[in-house]
Amino acid sequence: MQKRVAELFAGVGGFRVGLEALNTNWDFVYANQWEPSRKNQYAFDWYVKHFGSDENTSNEDINQVNKNKIPDIDLLIGGFPCQDYSVAHSGAKGIEGKKGVLWWDIRDTIEAKMPPFVLLENVDRLLSSPGKKHRGRDFGMILYTLNQLGYGAQWRILNAAEYGFPQRRRRVFIFAYRQDTEYAKQISSSPNLEHALLNKSVFNEGLPINKTLSSPNETRLDGYVDIVDFSDTFSFFFENTGIMNGWDVFTAKYTPSYSGPFKTLDDIVLSHASDESLYIENTPGKLEKFEYLKGAKKEERTSATGFKYFYSEGGMAFPDPLDRPGRTMLTSEHSVNRSTHVIRDKENGKLRLLDPIECERLQTFPDNWTEGMPKSSRYFMMGNALVCGLVTQIGKGIDKIIENESNLDVSNIDVNANQILH
Repeated sequence: MQKRVAELFAGVGGFRVGLEALNTNWDFVYANQWEPSRKNQYAFDWYVKHFGSDENTSNEDINQVNKNKIPDIDLLIGGFPCQDYSVAHSGAKGIEGKKGVLWWDIRDTIEAKMPPFVLLENVDRLLSSPGKKHRGRDFGMILYTLNQLGYGAQWRILNAAEYGFPQRRRRVFIFAYRQDTEYAKQISSSPNLEHALLNKSVFNEGLPINKTLSSPNETRLDGYVDIVDFSDTFSFFFENTGIMNGWDVFTAKYTPSYSGPFKTLDDIVLSHASDESLYIENTPGKLEKFEYLKGAKKEERTSATGFKYFYSEGGMAFPDPLDRPGRTMLTSEHSVNRSTHVIRDKENGKLRLLDPIECERLQTFPDNWTEGMPKSSRYFMMGNALVCGLVTQIGKGIDKIIENESNLDVSNIDVNANQILH
């Protein structure tokens, strides 16, 4: 079986960095990256800078891409925004998703190319959105549409720091597989879904878990009139890991089983930052603003309608301790913001922001991956990226699965969801 990859929402190439670190002959045959409403397409430009380009390297709005013209692939990958996934009837047009929701472009790509495997990444709140009344509806919609296309799926929320990486970043990874693959047949032959999750999960190869799960729960995704009925009525509490096989869903709470080294900020920060603009005390009033933002507070505020209320929040470590992993890095990392890291420079002891190289290390990119961009864009790209090392660890499981798929020929594949399901 070949290992051809298409990458959607490629950013500066985090998925690719992670898979290529395995040195197991992944062949990237297509990539799409488009930043809407931006004149400068820095992410695409730096993707091309590192990996080159050809007619299959796309800087086009994914909504406008003809998915049928994407080359044949064995794995589809991508990180996509968490949005409202509601759908509605639209008269003669039938059923359509909310305009602008990028999941439907992923769904359309899967339908057009029917890759044996899919790996996606999203924020962890996807499992509970959009809210209390329809908790879990958005993630359920993804599982529902994957099932319609003839795929099984697994998911796991991963905190990178719990597996030795230097950032406390929680993201959900979704692995889907066509039901005619050998791997899907192994899942179906398991005594039950809990057994499959504990013993055959793609994530376990590089990211092991303890064999005892808590808070198990089950549901089924069938019994709805159509996808609109599902969108209007589905609600379910998804735990931090789970599996879907057919219409059956099993979910539970796992704990990591990791015994390797743990990295902290101290392992990734430079011995000294020479960029004077990083030092917050060099700008009048900046230190005081950070002290206020990161401190505990309880203060009276007034809403736009004139309603008075008390706003309170706890304090946080200031500066950030170097003996712990970094907090989740956001796209606003360079700004005066409660979430921005502030550390003491190792050499001079002065308070400063993280250097762009340190941000790249938090996401396990090579040093200077974004060098040459405006500084603010370097922070934005890393805040938007993923921990490449997690993809490497998940890739170990995908590699092992593909080793057992030698009889699956996906060249010029002519298969549709109906054939797979039946």
